[in-house]
Amino acid sequence: MGFQAKRLLMATAMAFTCVASTAAWADPETLKVLGNFTGNKKQVDLVERPFFTQLAKETGISSQVAYSPMDLVNVKAADAMRLLKAGAFDIASVQIGMAARDDPFLEGIDLAGVATNVVDQRKVTDAIRDEFDKEVQSRFNVKTLALWPFGPQVLFCKDPIEKAADFKGKKIRTFTASMATLIQGLGGSPVTLQFSEAYLALQRGVADCGVTAASAGNSGKWPEVTKYQVPLAVSSSMQGHFVNLDVWNQFSPEKQQALTQAFKKMEDDMWNLATGVDQDAVRCNTGQADCKEHTKYDMTLNPVTPEELAQLKGIVTRQVLPEWAKGCNAVVPDCADRWVATVGKAMGYGRIAAAK
Repeated sequence: MGFQAKRLLMATAMAFTCVASTAAWADPETLKVLGNFTGNKKQVDLVERPFFTQLAKETGISSQVAYSPMDLVNVKAADAMRLLKAGAFDIASVQIGMAARDDPFLEGIDLAGVATNVVDQRKVTDAIRDEFDKEVQSRFNVKTLALWPFGPQVLFCKDPIEKAADFKGKKIRTFTASMATLIQGLGGSPVTLQFSEAYLALQRGVADCGVTAASAGNSGKWPEVTKYQVPLAVSSSMQGHFVNLDVWNQFSPEKQQALTQAFKKMEDDMWNLATGVDQDAVRCNTGQADCKEHTKYDMTLNPVTPEELAQLKGIVTRQVLPEWAKGCNAVVPDCADRWVATVGKAMGYGRIAAAK
């Protein structure tokens, strides 16, 4: 074969390789996005909806983004991850505590009582992020795009809670297994309810107290049916945005990088929002003059006593961690070891005692 013929053959082969490589990547025609509940107005209206409206433009993907909040398409929070795994949606906003019913390892990112403020919760999240993503990829065939909190989950109560003993016998709305264990440790009776069900439950006496973020309680009008806010932060209500792995793998590495960067920015916006809206919501719920962004009510703020804080931490060590680890290890054999090596190391829990 002559030199010119060899050059022509090499050029043809290179051209074919480039065409084949290009053909391997094809953005999905449509990205079906399941958004958060519209009742979470700050998170949806200020961050999530604008983010997905601009996603294609910001990242250069050619997909049409079809965004639907879950309550407008009649999806329950507990089903979001399952629907994502099944391919009913391509990207979904997921309440991690609800998804943990299918995989208890996930609750390790937000075990009740472990992190009682936003700073500590971010420390927990950063510590477990890689193990968390590994778990959801293997269990649900999804990839983690963003992890963020609603903010400190506090109590809205119909009657005053002035000391730890006042929790005894109270029916308290919870939404994760570890939160239920914590409430039982305080002497209360956990009542599992979706956020949308809680207002009527509080109004009708099905629940005496409810756990949610100060801002979410305000937007859900909980101060209309409760009188006292107890700033005992039992968790952060961690959320996440996830993408079906089969859909993710349709994007080129360059598009994946652009999407990763975009979701990182959205995640940071959600963390900043969690801090800012919580402080204003507390002021507004309790009728303070510097209320700015929420509806003003006249709740009474019950300060948390040192006794309550000490009791909370004791319950975490004696009950919450052992109960969670026992159940999680039954499903994920190395669950507790992975948690101790990540969150435990970051938060000073060197070991988890055996459940009694």
